[in-house]
Amino acid sequence: MRSIEIRRLGQTAYADALALQRALVEDRRAARIGDVLLLVEHPRVLTVGVRSDGGRSHILASPDALAARGIEVHETGRGGDVTYHGPGQIVGYPIIDLKPDRCDVHGYLRDLEEVLIRVAADFGIDAARVPGLTGVWVGEHKLAAIGVRISRWITSHGFALNVAPDLEDFDLIVPCGIADRGVTSLARLGCRATRSGVEDRIVRHFCAVFDRRLLESSTSCVASVAR
Repeated sequence: MRSIEIRRLGQTAYADALALQRALVEDRRAARIGDVLLLVEHPRVLTVGVRSDGGRSHILASPDALAARGIEVHETGRGGDVTYHGPGQIVGYPIIDLKPDRCDVHGYLRDLEEVLIRVAADFGIDAARVPGLTGVWVGEHKLAAIGVRISRWITSHGFALNVAPDLEDFDLIVPCGIADRGVTSLARLGCRATRSGVEDRIVRHFCAVFDRRLLESSTSCVASVAR
């Protein structure tokens, strides 16, 4: 079983997290490090993908309105459409090598969804997939967004789980370009778990789904995960 290091970075500027991911991808490709999962929270930011206009046409607020609210727009290098990140989200960036036995892009997306579906179930929430759409849903509302980049089977970018964000911020965009569905959060669904408690569940289920062993040297190895 391969190991994985968990790095809990707390609130981190999006540009800094993007630069870190790029450096870690190169380190992973060169086998200078093993697999890593970054868990972060970003200040309010909109991120756009690489296809077509990347979702810029789905930003509903004007540049002046975004600037007045202190919200930046960043290009990402990932797939997908426009996404919002902000306080109250847990954003996960797996930097893992899918070789030799997990070289399946759709399989990787489904595995990320499985991790988050299991996390929601731990808190009594019946989350699920929606055929033809990426992410994790509760009814007609998205609980977690997923947008990834895979370069020579090394992954980056990842998922954003809504724990307790200000859901009104999502009104600034058409989330992921899907106009006929809404957005929800663990808090909106009645969950009062702490951020650290949700992160613990993410770590546990990520290790289980991806068959990884948590590094004992990881500073985020906490009792609730080790049990």
